[in-house]
Amino acid sequence: MTPDPRNAADPVLVAIVEGTLASVEKEVETAIARTSRSPMIRDAHDFRAGIHDRRLRKLTGRSYSALVHPVARDFPVAAMRPGDVYFHNDVYESEGGIGHLPDLCVTVPVFHDSGHGPEVVAFVQAFGHHDDIGGACPGSMPSGATSVFEEGLMVPPIKLWDRGVRNDAALRIMVRNSRMPESLSADLDAECAACLMGARRLAELFDRYGRNAVEACFESILRTTTETYRREILAKIPDGTYVWEDYAEHDGVDAPRLHRQRITLTKVPGRLVIDFTGTSPQAKGPINHAGDYADGNFLKKWLAPVLRNLADSPERMAELDVNEGVVPLIEMRFPEKGTLLTPVFPAPTNARTFVILRLLGVLSGVLAKAVDGRMPADQETIRYTGLHGTGADGAPYLMREVLGGGSGGRHYADGEDTIHVVPDSRNLPTEFTESRFPFIVERLGLARDSGGPGYHRGGLGYEKHIRMLRDASFMSIADRSILACWGVKGGRAGAPFQVTIDPGGPREREMGGLVDGEPVRAGEVIRIRTTGGGGWGDPLERPVGAVVADVRCGKVSRRAAREDYGVPVEGPDDAPHADPAAVDALRDQLRRDRPADPPFFDRGPGYAVLSGGAAFPEVDRL
Repeated sequence: MTPDPRNAADPVLVAIVEGTLASVEKEVETAIARTSRSPMIRDAHDFRAGIHDRRLRKLTGRSYSALVHPVARDFPVAAMRPGDVYFHNDVYESEGGIGHLPDLCVTVPVFHDSGHGPEVVAFVQAFGHHDDIGGACPGSMPSGATSVFEEGLMVPPIKLWDRGVRNDAALRIMVRNSRMPESLSADLDAECAACLMGARRLAELFDRYGRNAVEACFESILRTTTETYRREILAKIPDGTYVWEDYAEHDGVDAPRLHRQRITLTKVPGRLVIDFTGTSPQAKGPINHAGDYADGNFLKKWLAPVLRNLADSPERMAELDVNEGVVPLIEMRFPEKGTLLTPVFPAPTNARTFVILRLLGVLSGVLAKAVDGRMPADQETIRYTGLHGTGADGAPYLMREVLGGGSGGRHYADGEDTIHVVPDSRNLPTEFTESRFPFIVERLGLARDSGGPGYHRGGLGYEKHIRMLRDASFMSIADRSILACWGVKGGRAGAPFQVTIDPGGPREREMGGLVDGEPVRAGEVIRIRTTGGGGWGDPLERPVGAVVADVRCGKVSRRAAREDYGVPVEGPDDAPHADPAAVDALRDQLRRDRPADPPFFDRGPGYAVLSGGAAFPEVDRL
């Protein structure tokens, strides 16, 4: 929409409104965290809040959020009234804003009375990953699902509160379908109350400054984002067309294979065209993502944070928000129905993280080809691990955790250790889990040698050892157990995800990434190692002092220092050192032994396992 110049925003008021939006969004999230009950919401913080204007445009930029589009589609905005609260989690009825059924979404309209009665002027929304919404297994993420009907209760947009009166019948149906009814009920109450509070805060902003002035500020905020990304980010991408692809490795039903996600990126002046043609057919199992709705509105805002890596500095990158202002800069072209990104109902979607989160890496990789590698190497997408069983009191329990992994090395720094793609998320505190669930955490630390070697090393993943006190069942929804996080521009791939049960014991066994209910006996240990990020740049050029420091800190073993970095480390563990002449000799030998024309990306040995022996795909060359 072209703003009316008569309603030009006061720059001081724009700053006030922008700060208020961020404050309200943070207050909503804080209220949810303090009043919810489930570990996934309260402790792991796997939820998001967002603020949207009356045209359904996302105004805030702290993190991603769902969409208001499905609510406005099914309920006329003009008929909404103060105290209304809307709810949905139906993947195929969410316009692409909800990826799997455990993500429950609450939407509250904001009202302002300009003299003609209350009118909708904005929306406050929250959605989060809840413990259980029914389905074939605890946690509502059955790895072998072949239809969405196995994954839990589907709720299209409904009015959960009508003018302040809660629809207890609808709530009772949802709670009855959950294995964790108390947590679900408490979490929904927390989210509804927090969004209603956020709506009151925003209404106060409109009352204070007037609707015209505040909406003019909204236009200014979005316009500034559009102009900033066009000037500072898109200008750094040379005009042209670039192609790259990456893969999910298994879908829980068929044998592991390469499930392709391809992006053809075309940069034209002031705009990006992202074409997903070439993406594999939809999977039998639950790794599909319904992204081709509302012109890809959700995916545009989901992928746009990757572009921030092209900012002039890390400090500038941190200043750039992602709101609806990025949408006019991106055109998305989807293949016909029936692919991983365009699944046909009722295709299962509970592990859609393997696709939607992998797309972040695909966009990063195709941009790396365009800008000579000035993008981060790969980091893992997401992994849920957990246990379910019966406690000493006879009551059933479900514990799930979203453990982080290492991020990719960057052209200016090493990757970060044990981070997560979900902003503000965290692993569950050991003190909490040991007091509530029948196991002991015997080790939680960094997984040595998990970061991909590089001039800038990939970040390290976790290593966690859990000893069971009672028989239980282990579950996992994880990718990158065969394929590793790729390195770029000479950097090497990181270590893949690995779960070993009873390591060194008589029943030692390796788990795949998708597991619903592996029996684990009391006394057995579950060893979880999450992925390391890919490396950036040639590891044989990494400063010797940095390699020695990594050995001293326990991040890199002496073996890896020698084999990956060409640095033979000597001396005691608390004072290691390396002889410069020995380093030069070993590095010269390693350079002579490696291939003369390596690809631009390194995927590790797992790619050859699934490709039938090919070391890399042709798209990995510049």
